[in-house]
Amino acid sequence: MASQLSQQEIDDVFQNVRDVRPDRSGGKRAIPFDFRRPDRISKSQLRAIHQLHDNFVRALASSLSAYLRSYVIVNLVSVEQLSYSEFLECLPSPTCLASLGLKPYDGNAILELNSTLIFPVLEILLGGDGKLQFSAQREVTEIEQVLLGGFLDMVLRDLHEAWKFVTPIDFKVERIETEPQFLQILAPTEAVVAVAIEIRIGDAIGMMNIAMPSIIIKMMRQKFDQQWLLRKAGSTEAEQARVMRLIQPAELKSEVLLTGPQLLLRDLVELEEGDVLGLEFPVTRALDLLLSGSVKYRGEIVHRGSRVAFSVLEKSRTRWYEAAS
Repeated sequence: MASQLSQQEIDDVFQNVRDVRPDRSGGKRAIPFDFRRPDRISKSQLRAIHQLHDNFVRALASSLSAYLRSYVIVNLVSVEQLSYSEFLECLPSPTCLASLGLKPYDGNAILELNSTLIFPVLEILLGGDGKLQFSAQREVTEIEQVLLGGFLDMVLRDLHEAWKFVTPIDFKVERIETEPQFLQILAPTEAVVAVAIEIRIGDAIGMMNIAMPSIIIKMMRQKFDQQWLLRKAGSTEAEQARVMRLIQPAELKSEVLLTGPQLLLRDLVELEEGDVLGLEFPVTRALDLLLSGSVKYRGEIVHRGSRVAFSVLEKSRTRWYEAAS
């Protein structure tokens, strides 16, 4: 028998529906997307770039210390994504801006050196101690740009070595400017990855900034993923062979021990010709071969012509900590 709802019951149903609000706590939240920056890279790739430049600054500190013959400290300050216009606004004026080619990729990167870093370097290259008695806030002359050529080559060489683990990039200086607004090689809204590095040379402290277009780094996403998989999977056979070639010339101290009972120094001093010293070591027992103090093999003493040699019979099962005890 079909039942028919009254108007009051229908109104109650719609009232209950309006009162029930959807639970959004467990749902996905909308993430704002800036359509002016469609080329931003992921956070995981940004962390990989941070690690890459962390290795770069360690190598650069050693290279610059040897090149300038001075105590140099290099610190990685930050790695972040900015628009190209925001990056230029953060730079002082005047400064030294180098446009870098990124062969085999199409595009350019920016390398900026503060005046507080350039002039102490020039002072050292010209035979001084790098301690300026005045604050130099002027443009770098063409002659000084030539003098900085070796310094820039040193920086770009270490930068190439750091990026080689992901992809080989030939960094090359194409032009140098002194005012940030004169170097418009990218669109103002184009995203870049800005790397800020602090360099201390004696008492002088200066900043070096690097900006690479995010669109080029996004093109390397597959290479970053491959590098991550290689690290996660472990070393390859080629890497193991390379490490083996490096350690093969290493020398190890080897010695064969005939272990026996302890002997008092008094008894040892009183030994005379004809005395017999019992070692309590069976003739059939194998001897231990130690490599750098650790028992590695067991064998016996043999004669090879006029020489005495050690014949390896088996690999020792004794742990290094058992041998030490």
